[in-house]
Amino acid sequence: MHKKIILIDLDGVLNTYTGNFDKDIIPDIKEGAFQFVENLSKTYEVKLFTTRNRLLAVKWLINNKLDNFITDVTNVKEPASLYIDDRSITFDGNYQELQNKIDNFSVWYKK
Repeated sequence: MHKKIILIDLDGVLNTYTGNFDKDIIPDIKEGAFQFVENLSKTYEVKLFTTRNRLLAVKWLINNKLDNFITDVTNVKEPASLYIDDRSITFDGNYQELQNKIDNFSVWYKK
């Protein structure tokens, strides 16, 4: 069975990142993230999408026991059925509404 691909962001989605970036430290796993990824992987092929150092991200996945559920780590926006990110806006075909969303955007942890 071929599973649809989902790319999921690391910082601010799977971990407790709140804007204080440190290139050498990935924050702790966010509560509920393990169960979310485990459940998602039953139906979808889940890939981690991050601009962080790939080796550091892979170690983080292993340390948090997510490596069995995530098939790859990439910094490339690969073709996928869905992208999950804390810094994204869905385009619904209306540029004026998109501009309003852009002008008023705030990440979830700053609301």
